[in-house]
Amino acid sequence: MSDVVEIPERSGDAFRLAAGQTLTVIDPRGVQVADLLAYNAEDLAEVISSGRSLDYAETIYLTTGNLLYSNRSRPMLTIVEDTVGRHDFLLTPCSYDTFHHFYPDLPPHRGCFGNLAAALEPYGVKPDMIPTAFNCFMNVTVDAATGKLDVLPPISKAGDQIVLRAEMDLIIGLTACSAPASNGGSFKPIHYRVD
Repeated sequence: MSDVVEIPERSGDAFRLAAGQTLTVIDPRGVQVADLLAYNAEDLAEVISSGRSLDYAETIYLTTGNLLYSNRSRPMLTIVEDTVGRHDFLLTPCSYDTFHHFYPDLPPHRGCFGNLAAALEPYGVKPDMIPTAFNCFMNVTVDAATGKLDVLPPISKAGDQIVLRAEMDLIIGLTACSAPASNGGSFKPIHYRVD
């Protein structure tokens, strides 16, 4: 088992994940979101796709056994273990713009979008190449009648985790989310491990 890496609060990291390796994303303190992106390591134009993944799973609540697909309809990651069962694949990474929109009275932060852009830049990923992320532990509800979205505090508890197996060689971007509502009003680190 490899060492656990900590992503400090309101920051991000990027790394390679080889086909067959597993990525364990851990919420060490509870109630903290981690935005996850995946790119084909051999062709950055192939990237994780919310639309393909939700379409093929026929649910917005992806969990153990579900696949995360690329924009080319190829499996990128398989969820092999999930102690939470509630993640979001609808909402875009928070950014300066979303802070101005949702939190006009708070100091703006570059958010997960800026943290992902900075972490992925050494791998050749430009900001316009960042799609909707798979938001580990994020708790978004949808009103059945109106379709209204609500961002609620995560239901993850300290030590909860999601384990994903790479189905191709990948570049991964991962954050400790910076948006107040997404994290129950406080900011905490995220841990991860590659095995």
